[in-house]
Amino acid sequence: MLTLSRKHFIKFNEKIMKNINRKIISDCFYFVFNQIKAVSSLFLLASLSLTSVLAQNATVRGVVQDSNQETIIGASVTLKQNKAVGTVTNADGRFTLTIPSGSHTLVVSYVGMETKEVEVQGNKEIIVTLSDKNLQLDEVVVVGFGQQKKASVVGAITQTNSQVLERTGGVSSLGQALTGNLPGLVTMVASGKPGEEDPRITIRGVSTWNGSDPLVLVDGIERPMNSVDINSVATISVLKDASATAVFGVRGANGVILINTKRGQEGKANVDINVSTTLKTYSKLPGLKDSYDALMLRNRVIENELGYKPESWSYYLPQQTINKYRWPANTEEFERYPNVDWVDELLKDVATSYNANVNVSGGTQFVKYFTSVDYAHEGDIYKNVDNNRGYKTGFGYDRINVRSNFDFTLTKTTQLSVNLSGSHAVSKGTNFNNYENLVWAAFYGISPDSFRPKYSDGTFGFYYPNPTQAATNSMENISVNGVGYTTSDRLNTDFTLRQKLDFFLKGLAVQGRLAFDNSFQELNRGIDDTNDWENNAHKWIDPETGNVYTDVTVDGNNKFDYRNNIAWTTGAGSVNNGATYRRLNYSTQIDYSNKFGEHTVGGMGNFSREQYASGSMLPYYRENWVFRATYDYARRYLLEYNGAYNGSEKFAPAYRFAFFQSGGIGWVVTEEPFFKKLNATWLDMLKFRTSFGQIGDDNVGGRWLYMDTWGYGGAYNQGLTGVDPSNSPYQWYYESQVGNPNVHWEVAKKLDIAADFALFGGMISGTVDYFNENRSDILLSGASRAVPSYFGTTAPTANLGEVASNGFEIELRWNKQLTRDWRLWGNVFYTRAVNKIIKADDPQLLPEYQKRANKQVGQTYSYLDHGYYNNWDELYGSTGHDALNDSRMPGNYNILDYDADGIISTFDNIPYAYTGVPLNTTNLQIGVDYKGFSFFSQFYGVNDVTRYVGLSSLGGVRNTAFDEGTYWSKDDVNADVPLPRWGNIASPYTTGTRFLFDGSYVRLKYAEISYTFSNEKWLKEMGMNRLKVFINGNNLLLWTKMPDDRESNTGGNSAYPTQRRFNLGLRLTL
Repeated sequence: MLTLSRKHFIKFNEKIMKNINRKIISDCFYFVFNQIKAVSSLFLLASLSLTSVLAQNATVRGVVQDSNQETIIGASVTLKQNKAVGTVTNADGRFTLTIPSGSHTLVVSYVGMETKEVEVQGNKEIIVTLSDKNLQLDEVVVVGFGQQKKASVVGAITQTNSQVLERTGGVSSLGQALTGNLPGLVTMVASGKPGEEDPRITIRGVSTWNGSDPLVLVDGIERPMNSVDINSVATISVLKDASATAVFGVRGANGVILINTKRGQEGKANVDINVSTTLKTYSKLPGLKDSYDALMLRNRVIENELGYKPESWSYYLPQQTINKYRWPANTEEFERYPNVDWVDELLKDVATSYNANVNVSGGTQFVKYFTSVDYAHEGDIYKNVDNNRGYKTGFGYDRINVRSNFDFTLTKTTQLSVNLSGSHAVSKGTNFNNYENLVWAAFYGISPDSFRPKYSDGTFGFYYPNPTQAATNSMENISVNGVGYTTSDRLNTDFTLRQKLDFFLKGLAVQGRLAFDNSFQELNRGIDDTNDWENNAHKWIDPETGNVYTDVTVDGNNKFDYRNNIAWTTGAGSVNNGATYRRLNYSTQIDYSNKFGEHTVGGMGNFSREQYASGSMLPYYRENWVFRATYDYARRYLLEYNGAYNGSEKFAPAYRFAFFQSGGIGWVVTEEPFFKKLNATWLDMLKFRTSFGQIGDDNVGGRWLYMDTWGYGGAYNQGLTGVDPSNSPYQWYYESQVGNPNVHWEVAKKLDIAADFALFGGMISGTVDYFNENRSDILLSGASRAVPSYFGTTAPTANLGEVASNGFEIELRWNKQLTRDWRLWGNVFYTRAVNKIIKADDPQLLPEYQKRANKQVGQTYSYLDHGYYNNWDELYGSTGHDALNDSRMPGNYNILDYDADGIISTFDNIPYAYTGVPLNTTNLQIGVDYKGFSFFSQFYGVNDVTRYVGLSSLGGVRNTAFDEGTYWSKDDVNADVPLPRWGNIASPYTTGTRFLFDGSYVRLKYAEISYTFSNEKWLKEMGMNRLKVFINGNNLLLWTKMPDDRESNTGGNSAYPTQRRFNLGLRLTL
């Protein structure tokens, strides 16, 4: 046996490793050398092949110009036989394109101009002249279950596209992006809270009190609008009249919004990358007086009411003390005499949001694809408060959307479309999602002198003399009460198989669709910090004495100082049954379209059935049979007839199914032979159209309304026997709903009369549209009926309402290429929509002016003031109040005794001003393009709308005083508002219309300046086709009489502040 020492063993190993390494290096070198030789050979072969190919190619050069011989920048030039071969014209309108030798066709196109095909052969230089496109005639709009050219549409339909939506200032809500971009559509945002900025949407006003939300369809399936990312949208169409919406059955009674997502086109893959960063801040909040001005006002009020409340003199402060609130001498006085700016204490100067989107599209003859991934983050404008409790608070919203759309061409006549989409969103809130309104209550109610939000020793402030009524500490509510997360997940799938049947009948096709949607929402996952056994430390310093008061009790035996236990608990969350649902939708459809000389005939029939359930409810079903027939003679005379046979489980068998129909006609005057003889070349298109029809609606709460419904639970009130119901051993069945076997469909009859026109080669186009609707047999729920309180249960739902509404829309667009470099474009929209209740089952003995009939839906009511009592004589000569009459003072509003019964009472509460939905909306958009630069601004305004904002000052508890203008005095009898009260409590009628505001506004809704790089050499060298850099904004300027920025009534007082956005981003195409 051979034995080696450790030293020899190491040397032996080293020698072996050297030999091995030499062998590896030698082999690697040999391998690389062979690879280099192979690559060189391949490179040489490729070069020879390329030389051969180039020898077979031809180079086409040319220039693209318009009808005025002005060259066109950025025109697209592609090879018809291979769309992957193409280029765009440069700054001089010229292009160079290498194509295979032989005869080929070039396709030349430019936005707003007619596409032209040019035959070329061999090396050649050509001049291509493009003519302006008549956009009004050739624009394709999405209609119910299909597409039509706008010139052949007889219904009221308006459409916008992705280019418009992408300029909407960094908003993540698709609903917000629609504001002002679609005539007849009104949006009202209720909150600026991250993740909850989706607006309420109405189309052509309100015509029922059973909800006015329109039907939203995404790629033909009913889905929420917030499930779609803005960057994935191709077009959005709004269908407004009976002819356009009838094919959607009962779901379309309030209008329809059709969202079509982007799809792939045959050709090489296009990669679009969109990235933006948004800086946002609050738009407008009520003006609050600081401690100095509020206390000076309180002194003035005390002087004014001293004869009524002499004891109020104890609250009167000397000037020297009031001065300390504004000019404290040191830290001690700073805390003793608080002067808190709650906006500055709670809100950041700016918050940050982000959005990133990547989508890839393209395709082959077999499959076309579009896939997209989007991420959105909405930051919080509240400051980050370090609570030293191990968790972070505040608000926030994060969402990721994914989408894949595929179109498979299985055969020449068979196509399969598959749409897959999903989203995951997490919304963050404070206070464990309970009483979140306390966080923004500081801007509407906490006085600046009550306490410091947080004292220098770390304790929170509270108002010791009256801790329950002097308002909460918003900083405490946002920092130490926990944090909750709401998670929303959606998964949507749909499959459409379309088969052309031209072999059987030319123009005939059939399709089937199957859709599965699932949504899940979880609430309150997070940290609950509201139920620990020891409250947070609070402190208050008495301004008069300097004494410190606290609510902390320290046990001197074993605890010498306060220390919070930090005993928060975690919560696993719970399912929100109301937002967790599953939907199954399946439909079959047959289409027909054919042309016989000057006659074009079309038809569509669709059967659909939907099964929907949320939470643990039993599924409900809806079934629709609809059809559409169209006729077009020489693009001159247009006819359309629609029908819908709808069924609803809410009605008894005798009324369950009903047939609703609509029709429309159109006349294109400019296609008439006699008009063409006039040679009026300035008038491109003039079309008159009208439609009339009826649509059913079953949108009212409850199911199986024709049946009596029984419930179980609760104890019988044994008042006669003296047994407390809570102590009864018996549980009872009870009638929870009284059925109405005669309840039936609510019916909307709609009339639309309009004219569409285009002038001067499409430079100007527009629409004038009048609409009228009568909504009859409106379903009135039992709680809204005139039924005595002793009825015993909820009254049955009945068809007892009727509403009439009407209005008009004016739409004007312009698009003018001024020179080769300059283009001016824009639009203006105006919509007016009013309504009146004809009947609403009002109590017969109620005064006529307090009945709902002959008023608008949602009419505002108030006690009407007309001037002031300027002296005692006027006060004694005025009508008294039936409550707290002795509290009336000179300087108060003089309230109208409307019923002239000699006393102000609840019977003097009368209709006042308008509703919470604007009657008039206006939009103005102006854009200018110069070479690669583009600028646009959009102004949006509403009027004839009333808002309630309860900005109550003082009141005997809080020294809160809002900026309301000038206050009444004997020397200023024409002041803006009366003096507030302190100790003297006024009657409920005294405020009159003080807190009802004109909700009209005009805002600079959007503005953008951008530059697009498309022909730069460095761009191509980096592998990019197009790069757009932009700066835009949202809610940039606001003109209004409102004290804050709100577009809807938000519970009367407060909401998370509305946002103003400044957005920087880029769009990159590879």
